[in-house]
Amino acid sequence: MVPETLEELAGPAAGVVVLPTALDWTPKRVYDLSDDVDLRMLYETVIREAMHVEELRKFLDPVLLSAVWQSLWLPPRARLMWEGRFPQLARRAA
Repeated sequence: MVPETLEELAGPAAGVVVLPTALDWTPKRVYDLSDDVDLRMLYETVIREAMHVEELRKFLDPVLLSAVWQSLWLPPRARLMWEGRFPQLARRAA
């Protein structure tokens, strides 16, 4: 699942995020966006587990996504879908 535009992503750019169990059923569902590891884990989880584009909009920020994209560990299909829609993500990583 991929949004139509990066601009529609309206997730937080700072602070602490608690993911609902529908997205993250692990004991660690709280992510501090100022911590690089937490940020990457949050984005990987949301991109992998989101069932609705609204979840992407709620938890992903376009600036942060672009900043961490190259370091995200994602399934190849998810990466191809996102980079197919947003080639600027792949170019930034190159």
